[in-house]
Amino acid sequence: MEKIVIISPSIRDGRNSHRVALYFLNLLKEKGFENAEILDLLKYNFPLFHERLENQKSPSPEAIEFSQKVRSADGVIIVTPEYNGGYPASLKNAVDLLVSEWYRKPIAFVPVSDGSFGGSQVIMSLQFSFWKLGAITVPFLLRLPDIDRTFDVTGVPVDKTSQDKRAGALIRELVKQIKAAKYITE
Repeated sequence: MEKIVIISPSIRDGRNSHRVALYFLNLLKEKGFENAEILDLLKYNFPLFHERLENQKSPSPEAIEFSQKVRSADGVIIVTPEYNGGYPASLKNAVDLLVSEWYRKPIAFVPVSDGSFGGSQVIMSLQFSFWKLGAITVPFLLRLPDIDRTFDVTGVPVDKTSQDKRAGALIRELVKQIKAAKYITE
């Protein structure tokens, strides 16, 4: 079974987007992706970006661990809030830290918000950054609005059947891209 990591980039107090990361972790495990895990940027607590990992003289153990987990993953799901039309600085920091780890890595985006637009503006800048790094961005988008009312703090959705159907479609598209990426690199 493919190894999928979920990046939860919000480091704010009272963050709601982490609820969706927890939801995806549970759903992936229900679907047999036993190696799924969350890479929580709040726990990594990276310093402000000043140099790519590959150019650092003495990188932190956390940066090395993050790099290894992204590199070993077959695919990535990024659950990102939208801040002023863009993605959080913590995510930009983590993205820029790595280079080769993102190359031909299938990545699915799940923009979320407490409002009704579901992070619709964040995708353009996020996709562009990953395209520049040579990542494979999944052409299926799952926007999740009103997450403070549609997911509880443990990641359980109010309407699990509907959310599972929509999220399942994203996971299937990610797995298709993972298989295609393996084919083109062999």
